[in-house]
Amino acid sequence: MIEVRPFSGLGGANHGWLDAHHHFSFAEYYDPKRMSWGRLRVWNDDVIAPKSGFPPHPHRDMEIITYVRTGAITHQDSMGNKGRTAAGDVQVMSAGNGVRHAEYNLEDESTTLFQIWIEPDRAGGQPDWGAKQFPKSDRSGQWSILASGKGDDGALDIRADARVAGATLNVGEELAWETEPHRHVYAVAATGVIEVDGQRANARDGVAITGSSRVVFRTVEGPAEIVLTDTL
Repeated sequence: MIEVRPFSGLGGANHGWLDAHHHFSFAEYYDPKRMSWGRLRVWNDDVIAPKSGFPPHPHRDMEIITYVRTGAITHQDSMGNKGRTAAGDVQVMSAGNGVRHAEYNLEDESTTLFQIWIEPDRAGGQPDWGAKQFPKSDRSGQWSILASGKGDDGALDIRADARVAGATLNVGEELAWETEPHRHVYAVAATGVIEVDGQRANARDGVAITGSSRVVFRTVEGPAEIVLTDTL
């Protein structure tokens, strides 16, 4: 099954400093048909204005992956971590038994990002945070595993039976994602127009996939920058 969810039909709200679009029910947006996709609970498409951001707030029992598309985000948390994650790079916070954090755009330009939440395999545990650079050149024509709970080399660790992957494709290029039919894949092209097993999806559309062991992505207009999750 493949369902394309157009960006124009997503929920969301514009708070001035934050223009948020929600692929799944979140905050004031509620759609009982879009509560999650397997263990994937949140996929937010955020635009954060310069010199603004999310003040300190709590989380627990969630794997929170931030994929920065343009600009940069600066993280601070109650564990004492502080770091700046720039475009194309990824940060992961395992909220565990509880953590407070803040995310600020300290840049002179807007920051755009995907915020992805995945339910962990088990509740509790000590919270953790990490970030890593993932050069887009290393993802050209191939998948790079950005975050993983399956021991993939070079990926940021998450506490879930899941992978977060990224790839960049030029026009006409194809790339397959191998999975298992019972798993849930959710893909979004940050840029470009793609076909997913022949179904067209524009930039920032969501594509929900299950019941397949091999999914083929092809770029129609590009280049395309694709991010996906593969969860139970």
